[in-house]
Amino acid sequence: MVTDGASAQDAWALTDVITRLRRSLRSSVRSDVPWESLPMAQVELLQRLAEEPGLGVSELAERQRLARNTVSNLAQQMVAAGLLERRGRDDDRRAVTLTLTDFGREQHAAWRRANEDRVHDALQDLGDEERAAITSALPALRLFAARLESRAAQPVQER
Repeated sequence: MVTDGASAQDAWALTDVITRLRRSLRSSVRSDVPWESLPMAQVELLQRLAEEPGLGVSELAERQRLARNTVSNLAQQMVAAGLLERRGRDDDRRAVTLTLTDFGREQHAAWRRANEDRVHDALQDLGDEERAAITSALPALRLFAARLESRAAQPVQER
């Protein structure tokens, strides 16, 4: 139920914009970054490990809101592709940490540059007022994303 100043129409409009932005970026970047054909879950793991190197499978699964076995399988595929490296932990020989390889860092950097270029070019196509509106909305959108992530971590009964 949507109340307190936010209508269902506003909620859907934001959902629609987010979906369209993500789809547009992903499809346009594929022309510059051949590995962008990776499943989005793998791209998101690369992003997370670029920000937080050395996470274990369980930690990564928790942060990404994925099942541990899903992350384990994705990590295995990414190790085989040369994107990730698995290292045993000194304190627990059964546990591993995951880090980007040099190749993984290069691929992540290329993906990031391609996305930045697309967004920068699209922003330049806008007028000053529209560009300023988007830029000024970034802090609120970051907070909104953090709230959505936080809510996703809570069981439905606690909400």
